[in-house]
Amino acid sequence: MAAQLDGDRGVYGISVAAELVGMGVQTLRLYEARGLLEPARTDGGTRRYSDNDLTRLRRIGDLLDAGLNLAGISMVLDLEAQNDQLRAEKEQHEWLKPAKIGQPRPRKRG
Repeated sequence: MAAQLDGDRGVYGISVAAELVGMGVQTLRLYEARGLLEPARTDGGTRRYSDNDLTRLRRIGDLLDAGLNLAGISMVLDLEAQNDQLRAEKEQHEWLKPAKIGQPRPRKRG
C-alpha cells in the first residue's frame, strides 16, 4: 500500500508549484513577501510547497479574480482560518457534551 502524503508536507519546488497553479515564480515570491503564504524550507533555504500551499495559491487566485487586492485577500484568508478554527472548536465541544438520555419521569404520589 502506498503511503499517503501529508497535505502540509513541502514537496514541490517553486517552479513546479508555479506551473501547477498557473502563476509566475515571482508572483509566488511576492505572496510570500506579503505574508499570504509560508512555504516550508529545506536546510539550504529552498522553498518547498505543499498540496495545502497549492490550494491556498488557487484560493488567492480566485479572490484576485473576484476583484480583491492583496490586503483584502490577506483579511479574507485570516477570517477563513479563524472560522475554520471556531468550527473545529465547536465540533470538539459538541463531541464532549454529555448525551441527553431523556427527561426524568415525574414521581407518582400515592
